Amino acid sequence: MRKTLSTLITIVLALLSLGIVMLASSSSVKGSTELHDPLFFFKRQVIWLFMSIVVAAIVVRFDYHWWQKFALPLAVTAVILLVLVFVPPFGHKAGGSNRWIRLGPFSLQPSEIGKFAVVIVLSSWMTFIGRRSTNFKEGLLYPVTGLGIVLGLLLLEPDFGTTLLTGAVGMLIMFAGGTRIGYLLITGTLGACGFVVAVMQDPVRIGRVLAFLMPEKYPHTAYHLAQSKVAFIVGGLSGVGLGDSMQKQLYLPEPHTDFILAIIGEELGFLATCFVVMLFLGLAICGLTISLKARDPFGRLLAFGMTMMISMQAAINVGVVTGCLPTKGLPLPFISYGGSSLMMSMACVGVLVNVALHGVAGHQDTHTKLIRDQHHRL
Repeated sequence: MRKTLSTLITIVLALLSLGIVMLASSSSVKGSTELHDPLFFFKRQVIWLFMSIVVAAIVVRFDYHWWQKFALPLAVTAVILLVLVFVPPFGHKAGGSNRWIRLGPFSLQPSEIGKFAVVIVLSSWMTFIGRRSTNFKEGLLYPVTGLGIVLGLLLLEPDFGTTLLTGAVGMLIMFAGGTRIGYLLITGTLGACGFVVAVMQDPVRIGRVLAFLMPEKYPHTAYHLAQSKVAFIVGGLSGVGLGDSMQKQLYLPEPHTDFILAIIGEELGFLATCFVVMLFLGLAICGLTISLKARDPFGRLLAFGMTMMISMQAAINVGVVTGCLPTKGLPLPFISYGGSSLMMSMACVGVLVNVALHGVAGHQDTHTKLIRDQHHRL
């Protein structure tokens, strides 16, 4: 477990280091052009990074079993924050979506807290019901009702990417907790149908899907994806060099957020892109290992949920940037610009580290007990 823990920390530090360097590079032109400060986004991200490290350090020292006691208050807080995005003057609307709450010079994205809360609440509930998870009410109806409230609020913002991610992770936690797969398949199918209907009712989202399927017919909507592919093609194997990207010269919109991986591919090349993907794969393996070796069911579900939330978000972002999925507004964890995303990703890592530390302590206690038993026998 110690090797797994050290590997996890090393991977996260590598992602953070790469992220802050690439953010400085990818946001320089946009910051200079729109805000007359090439380091504007970089300086704000450094502040968020410092705050995120503090949050992670606190979470590491916070016994993960306490999350079970705080599950309900955390869920209520998350729902209230998700509602406040629609209530002026708290809510801040940008890009046609109500996703932010303004806090002075900074903005908070409640959906990030909602994702974190969903993992904790579902892990706590599935642990609480134990073998009753195979029952329809306890194993499906109650957790799906709670999950549906959060997903409904996310869909109203609208934030389709986060809705899809949170729903998928929630179903995975329920599956790992013992809910019958037949129940989940039916519920997942109905949820997917509802999601498709919601996408079809939204002109922007259906436009993105059509542009993904037929980019030649919708060149304007497919512009982001086309420019992202150009960045990877130009970057080649080894890249054009750090800071020398052409796509960040306002060709690729928002190169420091959702499409920052494209700038990595252009400036540092295909090898660096593969390195980033391998880091996230390594993080997923470490997280699943911690989950398997956790001391109790709650620890296993909690670690599993946190790992899936980070890994699946990274997978979706990589899929979007490389043209394998329709465009969605999901940042690349630890790398993309965004304080709320960075802070909650670090909180998830803090939970994983705490679960791992308890696993190490439990192993040491068991080993000590065995030695004492043998000594008494002698």
